Amino acid sequence: MPAIADLPIASMNAVRARNRAGWLALFEPDARVEDPVGGHPHYDPHGHGQRGIEAIGRFYDMFSAVQSGMDYEVHHCVACGQEVAAYVTMRFAMIDGSSREQKMINIYKASPAGRIASLRSFWG
Repeated sequence: MPAIADLPIASMNAVRARNRAGWLALFEPDARVEDPVGGHPHYDPHGHGQRGIEAIGRFYDMFSAVQSGMDYEVHHCVACGQEVAAYVTMRFAMIDGSSREQKMINIYKASPAGRIASLRSFWG
C-alpha cells in the first residue's frame, strides 16, 4: 500500500488509468466515499455517500460510464496524522466529446493498514 501522503496520487492514477480493480484495492472493505460531500443529484441524491467496496464500485461504474478519460493537476497536498488533503484540478473528457474541469479538495483518511478508510471530495 502507498504511504499516507501518496494516497491521493495512487487514487487519481488508478482512475486516470481506468483501473477499476486497482482503485478499489486502495480502499478498506467498509470504506466510505462522499463525492461530493453533501450529495449530488446524479451521484448521491440523498447525500449519504457510498459505503463499502460494492457501493464504491457502482459509483466508479457510474462516473466512468460517461467519461472517456481523466487527468489531473495537484496544486498542493498536506498530510497530517492519518489524513491527507489534496487541492487538485480534475479534467474530464466525456464520451459525448465534451470536456469539463473541476477544482476540488479531496480529504483521504487512511486506516491503520494504510488503505483508504474514507474519501471526502469538496467541489461544486
